[in-house]
Amino acid sequence: MRPVTGNPSRREFLARSAALAGVASLAGRQASASEERPILDFPLVDLHAHLDNSSLEQVLPLGAERRVKFGIVEHAGTKENKYPTVLSNDDELLAYLEKLEGKGVYRGLQAEWTDWAGCFSPEVLSRVDYVLTDAMTFPGKGGRRVKLWEKVDEDEVGLRDHDRFMDRFVDWHVQIIETEPFDILANASWLPDALLPSYARLWTEPRIRKVVDAALKRGVAIEISASYRLPKLAFLRKAKAAGAKFSFGSNGRYPNMGKLDYCVEMARALGLKAPDMFIPGTQDQKAVVRRGK
Repeated sequence: MRPVTGNPSRREFLARSAALAGVASLAGRQASASEERPILDFPLVDLHAHLDNSSLEQVLPLGAERRVKFGIVEHAGTKENKYPTVLSNDDELLAYLEKLEGKGVYRGLQAEWTDWAGCFSPEVLSRVDYVLTDAMTFPGKGGRRVKLWEKVDEDEVGLRDHDRFMDRFVDWHVQIIETEPFDILANASWLPDALLPSYARLWTEPRIRKVVDAALKRGVAIEISASYRLPKLAFLRKAKAAGAKFSFGSNGRYPNMGKLDYCVEMARALGLKAPDMFIPGTQDQKAVVRRGK
């Protein structure tokens, strides 16, 4: 298990954010909400679920209960990334894939930083169904990786000037999208705590367009995050109008995976149909294959 430190882990940060956003109350109404909501014309798939300290035997019944198919992701990258499990070589990745083989779930990776792909051979990496990543680990002074969801030195990442930081943050999104072979931009439009109250002002149309255009160019889907309740509808409407594809993700650990109320709410508001949704596809459609050519 990850050692307890003075800074909150991503899991702890998620729990705090979920409480502030009222996700806890939504979760309590999960069963009744699922009965009341109109049926979408595509199946519910949670492509951002973590096993961490649970097991498939615990998780799979949740999928049947919530009528959701799971995509299980594990963190992948160098051991410098601190999580309960980090896959860092072919042997570890192969063992992970074997554990999930034939279990009725998609097998994915959550890529960490920009050096993750080099941990694996192209042949073994091509066996995963999809890869997602986010922009929440950000380059600080000297290129040091900084976890923005933790308590950070504002001067280290230039947070005091919100607009200047946003311009850098958007450029960081674009850099990741253009250079890393992944399929889904997870936790899309997330902001550090200090900027979150100004979300609507900071995510301007030009900034949204810059991220969405990069995603379209590289065939990257935009995740609708049930845990963060992001992106907000204005962002999503611009992404849909541009022709982006979407995925649903809870970023949940047991027993919180598969709770997709916000995703369904946004899908209804946007009028999403099956062609709008990203589903892990054939071998040639995987980013690690098509962008590795």
